[in-house]
Amino acid sequence: MQNTLKESKLVLNKIESGFEVILNHVLLFRHTKDYPVIFVGRGEEKIDMYRGNFDIKDYVIERIPLKYAEIKEYNNEYEIDFSSFDGGEVLLNLSIKIENGRLKMEYINKDSSINRFWLRIAANPDEKIYGCGEQLSYFNLRGKNFPLWTSEPGVGRNKNTYVTWQADVKDKAGGDYYNTNFPQPTYVSSQKYYCHTETTAYADFDFRHPEFHELQVWEVPKSLVFETAETYIELVEKISNLFGRQPELPEWVYNGVILGIQGGTEVVEQKLEKALAAGMKVSGVWCQDWQGKRITSFGKRLMWNWQWNENEYPELDKKIPQWKENGIRFLSYINPYVAIEGHLYKVAEEEGYLALNDKGEIYLVDFGEFYCGVVDFTNEEACEWYKQVIKENMIDFGIDGWMADFGEYLPTDVVLKNGVDARIMHNAWPTLWAKINYEAVSEAKKLGEVVYFMRAGYTGVQKYCTMLWGGDQSVDWSLDDGLASVIPAALSSGMIGCGLHHSDIGGYTSLHGNKRSKELLMRWSEMGAFTPMMRTHEGNRPDDCFQYDDDQESLDHLARMTNIFVTLAPYTKSLVKMNSERGIPVQRPLFMHYENDEIAYDLKYQYLYGEDVLVAPVHQENQSEWEVYLPEDTWVHLWSGREYQGGYVTVEAPIGYPPVFYRKESKWKELFLKLSDI
Repeated sequence: MQNTLKESKLVLNKIESGFEVILNHVLLFRHTKDYPVIFVGRGEEKIDMYRGNFDIKDYVIERIPLKYAEIKEYNNEYEIDFSSFDGGEVLLNLSIKIENGRLKMEYINKDSSINRFWLRIAANPDEKIYGCGEQLSYFNLRGKNFPLWTSEPGVGRNKNTYVTWQADVKDKAGGDYYNTNFPQPTYVSSQKYYCHTETTAYADFDFRHPEFHELQVWEVPKSLVFETAETYIELVEKISNLFGRQPELPEWVYNGVILGIQGGTEVVEQKLEKALAAGMKVSGVWCQDWQGKRITSFGKRLMWNWQWNENEYPELDKKIPQWKENGIRFLSYINPYVAIEGHLYKVAEEEGYLALNDKGEIYLVDFGEFYCGVVDFTNEEACEWYKQVIKENMIDFGIDGWMADFGEYLPTDVVLKNGVDARIMHNAWPTLWAKINYEAVSEAKKLGEVVYFMRAGYTGVQKYCTMLWGGDQSVDWSLDDGLASVIPAALSSGMIGCGLHHSDIGGYTSLHGNKRSKELLMRWSEMGAFTPMMRTHEGNRPDDCFQYDDDQESLDHLARMTNIFVTLAPYTKSLVKMNSERGIPVQRPLFMHYENDEIAYDLKYQYLYGEDVLVAPVHQENQSEWEVYLPEDTWVHLWSGREYQGGYVTVEAPIGYPPVFYRKESKWKELFLKLSDI
């Protein structure tokens, strides 16, 4: 039995007591009575949220192997009825077909009591796995399981560290290797296929078994989609065909760094003058406290009432056009919640735009010593109102970008207008939030002029998110939550269609003894110069963090990095354009262009910047040399001009000279030579 459509070949072979499914020579399933591929069951979960951190426990009441499969073929499609015993009641129906060149498997749950589903996909011991959204601790996911639930990523994110332990004890906020703002039930295999599960329920993808990958979902998913390709480039193109693609960045983003500044109009003017006097290239100022601030035990927080605060930023309405005339844009901040003290909360309360609790009252979320209402994005009128807030209070005011923060906090006991269980809507929320921003910008006819950056995501966020940022890293050197963690974050999100990524230069979270050092800030800015957007952050406790203008050396260092970023802009623009047209990420794993290099598949702390530049950021302190792996090619060390042919090499890497190489045969060689003179 076989079916061919749009060059995709599906083969379903009947074997003894079962069947196997092969797509373009890739074995996806081998089901037999003794080794079934599908299990269903019932479970009872307990989900507790504390300030965006979730404690999730599950009690599995029963898990039933669906051993028996009856296969029928209709019009080049396959229908399979699964039951637990021979001649037993059908518990699950599966249809398999080729649709738009993809293998699509659609499921119908025949028993409404079933709320647990496990699927085993064929694997081999040497296989590598990537994706599952934005993963910060691991790039190759093989050997681990990954719960997929959008949440705060946690402080520390490694249960063996002191910071994580302190965060757990004091705030239930330590996190673990799998915690992420942006999960997605999509993975990419080194067998050159991707698998996407269409669900927003809690899921856990387990890649620990040598012979199969087990995907667990807390519902019977609507469908699974598979697609294969000859190359990884082609595969990520196909993935972005499925999810949509990010638009190109505004031209002004390439003009320099976006300086994160807080404290009011006068402070912005002073810091901006100081930066420009040092020769810094500045494209914008990002003032997240434009609508007011509050001080909590966590540090500086915002007022969450999305309107210009004249007391904090006097004459901002006049300054924004002045700065813009001098080539410097103003960026701000917004999230999907409204603080109870603000006038927007009162409007939303009166109009019925806020989500409710089970008593029909407004659901208030604790964000850490202050409370907010949840704008209900399943209420069309609430969506239109919030888009209008963005258009009138931000875009019309002259704001050219913002952090579209949060999206991962939706409580699982909130009552929504559409009546869908919040446990199902929770993972969907980041994409709904991205869509609000996208439509507001599009309707204002500002797409391509405005950039907003997001940390939370889920399936479908790709076409609605103009830029990702890595979230709230600790201001330290830790692998799981510091500078290093944003590299696998960029690579993993790029594999599933979000190819524009950057991070807070210097990190954000300063807690439990974490204090940003000068060296960390300088090393982070070196990496930032080789990403599609440069942006600094003062951190949640600015006084505990070294700032770029705290001394002349760091000021000059950032100025030099911004000049490198601006000089490299023509090359970066070409990569961003490729991402918008073909879905090929700007920051790429080495194996994307060197498929036969076995070592490349396990590298997670260096990346290709496009095809022609290799970047290996120094992510440990007190280093003057750095070991780099080069795939087989002729590489030129950017600063010394020395040529290398591949393999492990050690190069000098003093501060200001990060390990960066370019391909000798690159058509951009003349541009890269200019960088070495800066």
